[in-house]
Amino acid sequence: MSAESQNQRLNLAELPRLYANLTKLRLSLMVVVTTAVGFIMASSDGIDWLLLLWTVMGTMACALSANALNQVLETGRDKLMARTQNRPTPSGRMSRVHAFIFAVLLGYGGLLLLALTVNLFAAGLALATLLLYILAYTPLKPVSTLNTIVGAIVGGIPPMIGWVAVREQLEIQAWILGAILFVWQLPHFLSLAWLYKDQYADAGFRMLPVVRGGPNLTAEVTLLTTLLLIPLGLAAALSGMTGLFYAVSSIILGFVFTWFALVFFRRRDRKSARGTFLFSLLYLPLLLIAMIANRSEVNDQNMITVDLNPDASIQLTTTDE
Repeated sequence: MSAESQNQRLNLAELPRLYANLTKLRLSLMVVVTTAVGFIMASSDGIDWLLLLWTVMGTMACALSANALNQVLETGRDKLMARTQNRPTPSGRMSRVHAFIFAVLLGYGGLLLLALTVNLFAAGLALATLLLYILAYTPLKPVSTLNTIVGAIVGGIPPMIGWVAVREQLEIQAWILGAILFVWQLPHFLSLAWLYKDQYADAGFRMLPVVRGGPNLTAEVTLLTTLLLIPLGLAAALSGMTGLFYAVSSIILGFVFTWFALVFFRRRDRKSARGTFLFSLLYLPLLLIAMIANRSEVNDQNMITVDLNPDASIQLTTTDE
């Protein structure tokens, strides 16, 4: 066997791991989890498992595509950061053309799957997420600190995809789910950005901790957003999606998260930032588990919906069986 064919074989054997790194597989799995939660919370009359499978698979493909395209576009800057320079395209282990083709195929496949097996509303939301991530979030990262807001919007849409897959409309409950995910991402990502602020600065990314006055503002925003998660968590119970167990759980988790953020606000060092970031990784799955565990108390009673009449006025209605 020639050396060239042996290298080709080694590269092919490495492809699964390269694809997993290219698409940020673990991050994409979290997106799928929130989509599944939105689907389950909307399924008050029983879960359509086949529809859930198509929804999860389609959303997963779109999330993988977005992450891969992001890496293709940021290859040059990723080379400048120790945290990212070993990714497939910055390291040269995969060409940008290869990565781009793979990402585009994933994106088209995911959108087509959602459109054909779920509904056009879910496919439209997935497309909006993909476009926002690539055309707004990625270009804004070296330009404005607003990139974090846009990225949080992108992260808030997946549970709404799960919701519309079942109900084919966006009700207040779907917006609450999206809002929880949106707000959670701010302390989650800002505390991470604090940990790597020097690397972000060297790579030319305009993250909040690297701009003038940014370190103090980052700690302040982190604290405020964790505080905001407490009423948002309760809103899920007040909207009729969950019961008392979830409400109490959300309050406890919210106060613990706020305590970590308060320590970060007072100390403003790497240790407290890391503590806030690590608890953010624990907060979300625990909150979602409590939400799903308590959904059994909700059928379609007292579910608040929003209908837009021809005069564009908003009517709030409740359903009682």
